[in-house]
Amino acid sequence: MAAERDTTSHAEPLLVDLALQGGGSHGAYTWGVLDRLLEEPWLRIEGISGTSAGAMNAAVLASGFAHDGAPGARKALESFWRRVADAARFSPFRRGFVDMLLGRWTLDHSPIFVALDMMARVASPYDLNPASVNPLRTILADTIDFDALRTSRIKLFTTATRVSNGQARVFRNADLTPDALLASACLPTLFQAVEIDGEAYWDGGYAGNPSITPLIRETDSIDTILVQVNPVERAGTPRSAREIINRLNEIAFNAPLVKELRMMALLHKVADAGSEEGRRWASMRLHRVHSDTLVSLGSSSKLNAEWAFMTMLRDEGRRTADAFLASHGAQLGVDSTFTLDELFHGELP
Repeated sequence: MAAERDTTSHAEPLLVDLALQGGGSHGAYTWGVLDRLLEEPWLRIEGISGTSAGAMNAAVLASGFAHDGAPGARKALESFWRRVADAARFSPFRRGFVDMLLGRWTLDHSPIFVALDMMARVASPYDLNPASVNPLRTILADTIDFDALRTSRIKLFTTATRVSNGQARVFRNADLTPDALLASACLPTLFQAVEIDGEAYWDGGYAGNPSITPLIRETDSIDTILVQVNPVERAGTPRSAREIINRLNEIAFNAPLVKELRMMALLHKVADAGSEEGRRWASMRLHRVHSDTLVSLGSSSKLNAEWAFMTMLRDEGRRTADAFLASHGAQLGVDSTFTLDELFHGELP
């Protein structure tokens, strides 16, 4: 059911931007959030910044939207994730018997996953996958109309990390290709670096997960909805090797976002609203959609692409987005519903 909202004061639908984190298969959660938001006719998506799976969700959405509006975007997203699940039937990354027996979605007890995980610490993708095979390349080429993205009214910003200097490169609509999306999702322990224009790129999560600044500076929307996949906080101290690696991954892939949010908080406070640039920072409104359910999933589950897992995450994303709209829908276009103090416990610069 669509969230109740008084739109009589708005002559036009509300422009919003979306910031989509990456997280492998956990991107199916973001699919669910997007599927629910696309049901709301009063929300008009102007820009989307995404990294890794977030970038793929963004490109698939914009491609489908270009052909048939919101219904086309929803259909395209489902088709994309279905293709991913179908391809995963032949993947070595499958749950082990123990995890399946106990109803866990992780791959921690899969003998093949454990063996490949250990091998990745002593052998590189250039040794293990010399042909640089990536089934996502075909899926992206088949499910995304890249020509439509170049003329799409939805502005796209996809982040990848330059291997040479660790800096972010943001690809915009005209730059988007299957390689650009694969670069944004290129985990260096699993895939060879993706070369674009003679430059090698790794996963964008190391430099911007996602990059929010382009949304503030290059769109008219004041409201940005952050769909967060990686938990910033996790109670307790990890003790097992798997728990330590899991937490290190979360910290590494959240660090660019946390740094950028701190910068945004400072600019929001001190920006001169009298200038065009200052007005954008001073007037920005931030919102966040996240789920505690994702906290319970280990990092290995990001490689689990079973359809049952995908649909569970999709349903959780829809549920979370529905709760967000019910609680905060009326505040969109009016005020921020997520303060950065909540994330940093008042420890702002």
